[in-house]
Amino acid sequence: MNKADLVNLVSARTELTKTDVSQVVDAAIATIIDSVVEGKKVSILGFGSFEARERSARQGLNPKTGEKIAIPAKRVPAFTAGKQFKDQVQG
Repeated sequence: MNKADLVNLVSARTELTKTDVSQVVDAAIATIIDSVVEGKKVSILGFGSFEARERSARQGLNPKTGEKIAIPAKRVPAFTAGKQFKDQVQG
């Protein structure tokens, strides 16, 4: 499913126009991204939480040459599924 599919399905469920739903989806995604960039954790009850995590520096290998390379520390986005979401996926 891509963004257009999501907009179409939400529009059909809510009877809102696709334009309105698209604006809401864009605003929600932008708000989540902005909050995570600021270091805040975004939790959506029943769905999951988004946060930034620190990944420490480590050694890696160049797959072509086998040479060791240094991979620097960095912040990465992370998503943790909520219990209700996990339970529904598991059936």
